[in-house]
Amino acid sequence: MESLRPPDTPETSSDDDLEEPNDTYHLAYIIHFLLGTGYLIPWNAFITAVDYFQFLYPTKHINKVFSVGYMSAAVTVLFTLMCWTRSSRVNLPSVRTRMNIGQGLFVSALMVAPVTDWIVNGRKQTETVTDVSFVVLVSVVMVSGLADGLVGGSLVGATGELPGRYMQAVFAGNATAGLVVSILRIITKASLPHTQKGLRTSTQIYFMFSALIILLCIICTNVLHKLPVLRFYQTRKHNNPTHHISITSNFWEVVKKIRWLVTAVFVTYVISLSIFPGYLSENVKSDYFKDWYPIILITTFNVGDFMGKCLTAVYVPRGSNGAVWACMGRVIFYPLFMGCIHGPKWMHSEGPVIVLTLMLGVSNGYLTSVLMIVAPKSVPIEEAEVVGIVMETFLVVGLVVGSALGWLWNFEN
Repeated sequence: MESLRPPDTPETSSDDDLEEPNDTYHLAYIIHFLLGTGYLIPWNAFITAVDYFQFLYPTKHINKVFSVGYMSAAVTVLFTLMCWTRSSRVNLPSVRTRMNIGQGLFVSALMVAPVTDWIVNGRKQTETVTDVSFVVLVSVVMVSGLADGLVGGSLVGATGELPGRYMQAVFAGNATAGLVVSILRIITKASLPHTQKGLRTSTQIYFMFSALIILLCIICTNVLHKLPVLRFYQTRKHNNPTHHISITSNFWEVVKKIRWLVTAVFVTYVISLSIFPGYLSENVKSDYFKDWYPIILITTFNVGDFMGKCLTAVYVPRGSNGAVWACMGRVIFYPLFMGCIHGPKWMHSEGPVIVLTLMLGVSNGYLTSVLMIVAPKSVPIEEAEVVGIVMETFLVVGLVVGSALGWLWNFEN
């Protein structure tokens, strides 16, 4: 990469003495926001189309199967990245290469609607046809999970080396993904007749728009590395001789420094994913909203998540102790949501469930964003990429464990 040092600057000058270039038109911030949105678009697209998939497979636990399959695939890739980062023998492909591969897989996976529609509606319905199409669907969801691990781990790891506002942009984008997809699903579902054909058509349009958003993210990925702000930090990183030594020889020492933050992000997502989306789409019902109810609840969570992640643009605590204890305190959601099934009659109505879902989303969004901003800044810059990948890995491990625990709600019923 071309050096940013002027030709007449002495070799002994430090990159730290150089002034960070201006983020012209806030392009770097906007692109990080869009990339944060992009890598969660497919996940949100699959879980928010729950009405369509439940229509096709009424006997399957759609979102619970999706959660376990998607998150298991994602965590496999993240563990691979984490172990690969420790190795001094083979260098990881560049962040841009990893993200381009993952985003290409995303676009392919989002073609699931026309493929599933062709399998299910193009031939006589039998149990075998239904089972085959469901296996194809879950396989595509798992491919999307592999891409999520590749794109998310690479993006968060690279952003950890930048100022905290860019990590805030990534996680605000994460929250926006759920909000955008929920609104898109509501518009496509409401704008077409509530018939089998209308449901099929609206879902295909919905997945096509989701794929277009990923194509925009591919363009952003290939523009980002050319921005002066990114070139400044990349140059400073590559000119730091301690970078590779710290990553390869002190990996577990780095992890030990952030052990409580790692624990907190793990617990946060165990709690969130054991309730969202499985419980919200299967375990609570509404005679008034009918098949709109899971879409409304998923949208409510995404609105709350968005609000929480945007709050870190206003305030981020200096220390991490408060955030860690707040993450542990979220266990209170378990008895509260259980009360919506087995508690007093007034808790069975839509109002308490919607309010609790909003609170779950806000706390999830704010605490996640705080932890992911604070963690890379609690270590030297040469260790920030490792911290970013480790935090993202344990976040997704929490997603996997939470998704598995979500099945326990079935025993309650």
